[in-house]
Amino acid sequence: MLLPRDMLPTDSLYFVGGYVISSLKENNNIKLLDLYLITKEKINVSISIFILSLDWLFLIGVILENKQGNLEYVH
Repeated sequence: MLLPRDMLPTDSLYFVGGYVISSLKENNNIKLLDLYLITKEKINVSISIFILSLDWLFLIGVILENKQGNLEYVH
């Protein structure tokens, strides 16, 4: 799942995570659904892969949820 060999790049958490980070850099402090819609405009990603990418980015400390419940990129 992280680095698939026989799958589309859009199913890779690294690939999708890169686009999520790009979207967050452009639109920091954003709601989850808005971030998904912006990312989906760039690549055709399913909501489940998108959420798994968010989980991975949160676990490695790249994104966080602020007090308002929005997502932020950690610089």
